[in-house]
Amino acid sequence: MSLIPESHPRVKSLLIRERLVTGFDQGLVAKEGLLAHGRGEAFDYLLGEKTNNTAKRAIKAAAAQILLAKLPVISINGNIAALCPKEIINLANISGAKIEVNLFYASEKRKKNIIKTLKKNGAKDILGTNRNFSTTLSGLDSARRIVDKNGIFAADVVIVPLEDGDRTMALRRAGKTVIAFDLNPLSRTSQTASITIVDNVIRAVDLLSITYKKLSKNNKNSLGKIVKNFNNKKNLSDSIVEIRNNLTRRSHIA
Repeated sequence: MSLIPESHPRVKSLLIRERLVTGFDQGLVAKEGLLAHGRGEAFDYLLGEKTNNTAKRAIKAAAAQILLAKLPVISINGNIAALCPKEIINLANISGAKIEVNLFYASEKRKKNIIKTLKKNGAKDILGTNRNFSTTLSGLDSARRIVDKNGIFAADVVIVPLEDGDRTMALRRAGKTVIAFDLNPLSRTSQTASITIVDNVIRAVDLLSITYKKLSKNNKNSLGKIVKNFNNKKNLSDSIVEIRNNLTRRSHIA
């Protein structure tokens, strides 16, 4: 039971931290994942802790891209399994995307804990669990190079919440479209991905599912225009402007 009172001005942020700490205690989250979350939380402050217009544009482009995909795959790590397993599984279910567990700080024990949590939250087919179907992604030396032949390796679109830049670069070199969630618009992941959603993944995943459903009525030509008209570099630049404007407003209040 949470000890955080509903009246606390930082209740949402603190509850998210609590989920992550619980995930660490359950063997889902690596210690380094806690540090990564803190860095993202700092950027969320700068963004005003809300889904801005730039994020909404990226979410619309991402939804259209997933609808156009032949084989979309969602990559799962420990932080995602701890923070929003139901939401990410819902996205997989409505879009037909496959789920694959892929870890930087890999261990069989942690992988099993993540799989257990995903299944508990409704996931059925989880890739990245059978060594007989594993292969390697070229250009990577970390454990994340090990991917499923029928998952990330074969995918045309890879959705990577809470990513590291090396793998994003490797995926792009492999000819894949990468949809990333990253609160830092200056990171290698953000700058390298095809579509970067600069937003807290907990807020953005649900909105991505909602947008996917809305756009599912559109034809391929309409969806293609949405993707073609989206400029990731421009959108990232606009995200930086939103941070600047938010800081300017806050400085005037101070």
